[in-house]
Order: sequence, then C-alpha cells, then structure tokens
Amino acid sequence: MPDAVDRLFEALGAIPSGLFILTVRDGHRSTGMLASWVMQAGFDPPMVTVALADGRFVGDWVARSGRFALNQLAEGDKSLIRHFGRGFNPEDAAFEGLKMGPTAGGGPTLAAALSYLDLEVRGEVGGGDHRVFLAEVIAGANLAEGDAAPTVHLRRNGRRY
Repeated sequence: MPDAVDRLFEALGAIPSGLFILTVRDGHRSTGMLASWVMQAGFDPPMVTVALADGRFVGDWVARSGRFALNQLAEGDKSLIRHFGRGFNPEDAAFEGLKMGPTAGGGPTLAAALSYLDLEVRGEVGGGDHRVFLAEVIAGANLAEGDAAPTVHLRRNGRRY
C-alpha cells in the first residue's frame, strides 16, 4: 500500500503539461531541448513561464541571451521527442536533418511544430532544483494544418520527468 509521500508524488505526476522544444541561440551557436514545465502566465502582455533544471547549459544561454523560442509538439509526433529527448552538448548540431520553420529572434523554429512562440525574458526566479523564467511573447504562430491537437503529457509520478 502506498504511503502518504508516494500518494503526494502520484498527485504531482497527474498535473498535465504540454511538450515543447525550447530553442535558444548563444552567439553563433543554437540548441534545443525537450521541455514540459511550461505555463501561460499572463494576458496583457502575453507571458509564459518555463522551468529548467539547474545545471543545464540551456538555462545559462537563456539567461545570457534574454531570448528563446518554444515549439509546441503536435499530438502523436514522436520524431521530435526522440530527437531532442536524448539531449545535446553545447557544441552539437542539434538541428541537423530537421526542416526549419519561420525565423524567430529567440531561437530556431521547427517546421514540424504545431506552433511556436518567440519569447523575451522578463525575469528569473531560482529555488529548489529549477530556474523559472518569466518571458513575454514577442511573436508566434500556429503552423499546423487542420485540427491538429497539442501533445498532453502526464508523468507516472512527481519525482522525475
């Protein structure tokens, strides 16, 4: 029988989230990572928050550049999850073999994405084991044809992604 702590983490894991590819530039380099802790945080101006694990170089690039992009994954799109889920080092060619989408100031966009948001950082909060960035939506667009739906992600428990 699960104890109270196990039940707590089961409840945390049941909080739904979307799946996104966060992209960012650092000078002449660019990279992307699978991100699930994304939430709309305002209407006027439109804002989102993104939580990135401490120690990830991507968080340093976001903080340094002040810009990034989010590419929302369409339901059933496993290819981008596999591609970005493995992770990249700063020197890796993260977009090799992928068809790119519209130009965005914050980071590359992916043609296969459901939509993208071009974002400018307005604040950062540290605490626990993640950095939380508050970002204003500068631009964005729906890239999907027809009635494509976003990927909704549920974790098995709240102890890990």
